[in-house]
Amino acid sequence: MLGSLALLAQDDGGFVRPVIDWHALAPELVLTAVLCIVLVADLFLPEDRKALLPSLAGLGLLAALIPVLTLAVDGTDRSMFGGTYVVDNFALVVKALFLVAGYVTVLQSTNYIAEGDYAEGEYYFLLLSSILGMTVMGSARDLVTIFVALELLSIPAYLLAGWRKRDPKGNEAGAKYYLMGVFATGVLLYGMSLLYGVAGSTKLSDIGAGLAGGESVPAITLAIVFCVAGFGFKVSAVPFHTWAPDTYEGAPTPITAFLSVSSKAAGFVALLQLVIIGFAEQPEVVRPLMWVLAALSMTIGNVVALRQTNVVRMLAYSGISQAGFMLAPLAVVGQVGDDTLTSIVTYLVIYAAMNLGAFTVVMAVARKTGSAEVSSFGGLFDYAPSLAVLMSLFLFSLAGIPPLAGWLAKFVAFRAVIDAETGWAYALAVVMAVNSVIALAYYANIAKEMWMNPAPGGDKTPVRVPVSLTAALAITGAFTLVFGVTQWATELGDMARFVANVGP
Repeated sequence: MLGSLALLAQDDGGFVRPVIDWHALAPELVLTAVLCIVLVADLFLPEDRKALLPSLAGLGLLAALIPVLTLAVDGTDRSMFGGTYVVDNFALVVKALFLVAGYVTVLQSTNYIAEGDYAEGEYYFLLLSSILGMTVMGSARDLVTIFVALELLSIPAYLLAGWRKRDPKGNEAGAKYYLMGVFATGVLLYGMSLLYGVAGSTKLSDIGAGLAGGESVPAITLAIVFCVAGFGFKVSAVPFHTWAPDTYEGAPTPITAFLSVSSKAAGFVALLQLVIIGFAEQPEVVRPLMWVLAALSMTIGNVVALRQTNVVRMLAYSGISQAGFMLAPLAVVGQVGDDTLTSIVTYLVIYAAMNLGAFTVVMAVARKTGSAEVSSFGGLFDYAPSLAVLMSLFLFSLAGIPPLAGWLAKFVAFRAVIDAETGWAYALAVVMAVNSVIALAYYANIAKEMWMNPAPGGDKTPVRVPVSLTAALAITGAFTLVFGVTQWATELGDMARFVANVGP
């Protein structure tokens, strides 16, 4: 029966079997069906009809979004399999994020894959498989389920990262991502095995209760460090970030955008569940660890990004820095209530929109220039003013300039950290403020190139932007601008009401 909460039904033979909530599993079931349809369609469609495959993949992702919306309207938290698979507001938000980001990735890929002489059927099958793993991750509340979801999303991503098989950089991207990923998985599994040994269960809530001994024994500390290190690879946090720049540069640009947003978000979803549920009783281990990871990721990502001459590599290091901002609220976990979870999820949603938008502009410009160097953006405003405006919007949003959506992402992260009201929290807030200023320098450098420098070779031929990329830009640009402006207006209104109430 729909809406059941971890119910158990007993059959006539005396065996206890789980009652499956089909409505709660509908997004995953729809994605599975779409996977099969794409696979079968690829077998039977002639080569001149392969253009239908991205349409099938995109429509399938939108269809999977429908049960997410109906579950959100229903508003009931659903739990299955003894509480190891949960569909609540958190799960629904991140599933919607994965599906929409996947849809934008399909839009980015449509012309790129068709024009690049790539195997379209396999590409979209792997992309959908990875998204399926991410949706499972959103509801996973058990170490085994988390690991299965992680592998389901990671293995297709390894193959997609090396999709440019004839390009040495593509081969390097796939090999480096795979080898580093396997190493991180080994470390993660060792940490999970230690957690199971200490707590006697793989369920996160049971692990949280099992670690509630007060003092942190070495085995618990080692387990937490190893688990955080394993997921630190997925979110490209320093010092687990070394794969990101080369993989981003060598992978197909739509996959680079996908990895920078969806894969990172999936890693954060798992990390949030582990820290907030499983490690809730070990703040003396988690907080210092997250403080160091956040400060290192912000600082090293920004400093190295300043030296980049390739926009894709710059966005890779920018993503490392942004991961540091997202990790910052975890440095005060348990001290600010639900603000930690709310701030990170808000940051993930906004980051997805502005980063996907920036990569879409890079793809559109590269269709004309054949390059992703910063210099190739010279004079963009002269021959493609709409692209220059949109890229400026995304860049300054990434920098956190109001009223664009990025300001809200940084604002909620700052507020979560400062609300802890401790010396270490204030010190981390200072690091965040300094890095926000540093980041503005390299974002503004690209804007300067587009608006003030001449076009390379004086070529001002207009850029022809395909319909699919136009749609991707419309979705990401509208969210970045409209969401930011509305939230900015809301904050200003709240501030005005506060001043009026405390005034003379």
